[in-house]
Amino acid sequence: MSKAVISLTTGLEDPEKVTVAFLVAVGAAETGRETLMFLTKEAVRLALADTAVGVACDGCPPLPELCKRYEAAGGRYFVCPICFDAKQLDSAALVGNAELQGTIPMWQWIGDDPATTFSY
Repeated sequence: MSKAVISLTTGLEDPEKVTVAFLVAVGAAETGRETLMFLTKEAVRLALADTAVGVACDGCPPLPELCKRYEAAGGRYFVCPICFDAKQLDSAALVGNAELQGTIPMWQWIGDDPATTFSY
């Protein structure tokens, strides 16, 4: 089965876009795909504990629930270290399935296997 990579640049300034990205990531992970979310720009904050909060719209699932489902299904986050450091964030506050990794580690994670990608 192919791997899935979801690239997300948006943070809580656009909670609906974040929710859609998480729905795609959760769907991939829960169907057995190895799944990676590559977080850049404002999205790096979503990998900090207790940051992905709220409900984007009436009928949307809460972001904390989506994060829990993603982690339970084995989903991982690679957090752009350049973006993270530029915001002077604390790496000790990263959630357990997140790590500071850039584009080369992302390509190494993909390897030669087929990968389905989404970008938000």
